[in-house]
Amino acid sequence: MAKIKKGDQVLVIAGKEKGKQGTVLSVSEDRVKVEGLNLVKKHQKPNRVTGAEGGIVTQEASLHISNVAILNATTQKADRIGYQVIEGVKTRVYKSNGEPVAVAK
Repeated sequence: MAKIKKGDQVLVIAGKEKGKQGTVLSVSEDRVKVEGLNLVKKHQKPNRVTGAEGGIVTQEASLHISNVAILNATTQKADRIGYQVIEGVKTRVYKSNGEPVAVAK
């Protein structure tokens, strides 16, 4: 089960984008797409049905989930996630200070 969710602010901790931060666009299995990071160029054919033009398109490629860590807003550092039951609701919390993680939008 992934502890990182869509809309979370993350910090890249390994790879060519190390040290950069961004917002998670999508999570699938063990991969995440982060807004503005790990950009690749894709050669795209034109499609009359969808109206898409051909050419070279720049888009985000996925990163392995182990190469990103959630960004703690209060400390501005990478952190780990744990779970606690607060008032009968299972909540994600930061491991370093026990504060609840802000709700992803």
